[in-house]
Amino acid sequence: MNILVINAGSSSLKYQLINMNDESVVLKGLCERITFTGGLLTQKTFDGKETVISMDMPSHKEAMELVLKAMMDPEKGAIKSVDEIGAVGHRVLHSAEDFKGSVVIDEEVIKICEKNAELGPLHMPGNIACIKSCMEVMPGKPMVAVFDTTFHSTMPAKAYMYGIPYEMYENHKIRKYGFHGTSHKFVSEETAKILDNKNAKMVICHLGNGSSISAVKAGKCQDTSMGFTPLEGLVMGTRSGDIDPAAVDYLRVKANLKPEEVVSYLNKKSGMLGVSGLSSDMRDLTAAAEGGNERAKLAIEMVAYRVKKYVGSYIAVLGGVDAVVFTGGIGEHSPLVRGLVMEGMEFCGACLDADKNANYDKGVGELNTKDSKVKILVVPTNEELSIARETKALCF
Repeated sequence: MNILVINAGSSSLKYQLINMNDESVVLKGLCERITFTGGLLTQKTFDGKETVISMDMPSHKEAMELVLKAMMDPEKGAIKSVDEIGAVGHRVLHSAEDFKGSVVIDEEVIKICEKNAELGPLHMPGNIACIKSCMEVMPGKPMVAVFDTTFHSTMPAKAYMYGIPYEMYENHKIRKYGFHGTSHKFVSEETAKILDNKNAKMVICHLGNGSSISAVKAGKCQDTSMGFTPLEGLVMGTRSGDIDPAAVDYLRVKANLKPEEVVSYLNKKSGMLGVSGLSSDMRDLTAAAEGGNERAKLAIEMVAYRVKKYVGSYIAVLGGVDAVVFTGGIGEHSPLVRGLVMEGMEFCGACLDADKNANYDKGVGELNTKDSKVKILVVPTNEELSIARETKALCF
């Protein structure tokens, strides 16, 4: 049985077809420049057949029609008909407080998502448009919404509430929601299997261009670093992370920004890019730091320091920890960042083996010393597989 996993934005659509019998990827592809001229679809099957189609896609409907055409292409596709797709799993940004888990999509679910679109104005319209388009071109096919936020719905109020007048929460639902939920869920479940302990306490560090950390106990999120939006928390590729709100208004005046420009400034021009003045890519910064670039070095140190602060605070929240887990592009591929984060953490029983850290290549890795009381792991994330598993569980 195949599950089609879709991650749609306002002008892009990523997709994977996953065979749930062995959880292998049958094919994956990307539609770019939806609603613009110069649309492009690129697709690759598991056996290396590549498809490139240049065609305008005025809406997500045309994009989905093109995706189905590419998947069913007699020479370069992988399936013969839509009947070989058992269900479709959609990544959806925001559940607000309406859903505590993934749901089978119907008209009522769509209405609720449309109501919550104002909480994710950059992503939700594209998510919803693609769902409607899929329902139109694949009528009767079971579809599931897998939300980025629902894994964090187990946070207690003391963790998700902000110190602002309570009526702003009551009337406008201003609170911490957290994001990257599909990744945190997948990695926490895989870690519980590795530890053979479903009640384990773990701190999950999803580190990439966008980064977040979660404190997980017995499979349930207790706290997470991202907040009302993905801007809160860690220093990221182009996001500032935590900053004094009063400094934001001062920055606005000094940078001569309009109020509506400030959030964009903090989202797109800050973080590693803003500090280094060079790049938002950790690989570029690492190379520059090794060459003596002090601002690149500072950006890396700030990233690691903020991660360390959150790891330490979440160990306190959990009352101890069984595993600290790294995932995501930086978490999986930067021994420098992992080393800086875990440096000095021996006091809590977490002892990093420097050689294991430096020589880790891929797959699940155990980077702690033999006598470490806490496991230090690398567990590669797989958000698409997480979505596919959720979809299968609800539909079959």
